[in-house]
Amino acid sequence: MKTLHLAGALGVFTAMGAVVSGATGKKCYSILHGVSLLLLLLMGFAMLKKPPMDHYWWMVKVVIWLFLGAAPALAKRKALPSSALLALCLIGGVAAAYLGLSKPF
Repeated sequence: MKTLHLAGALGVFTAMGAVVSGATGKKCYSILHGVSLLLLLLMGFAMLKKPPMDHYWWMVKVVIWLFLGAAPALAKRKALPSSALLALCLIGGVAAAYLGLSKPF
């Protein structure tokens, strides 16, 4: 399960890099982004089995997941400069990895 979860994360960031850079074949990258997000979500909840309701780290990860899902729309509408959006996505990914490994709260 962890391998599929990591594969989903790699797919999300690969697709985000392609979308932000303006690569050709945007439909292909949009499909990769959506499938990878779904894989991330499903494998994440499968690893949790039952979400620990007294802990909040997994809820923060869901918010990060929602931001990563909205990032291509922000890139398309040019709501943020592409470098800032990519930096925010990377910060979100690092924060999600930290939360998943340490489960601080």
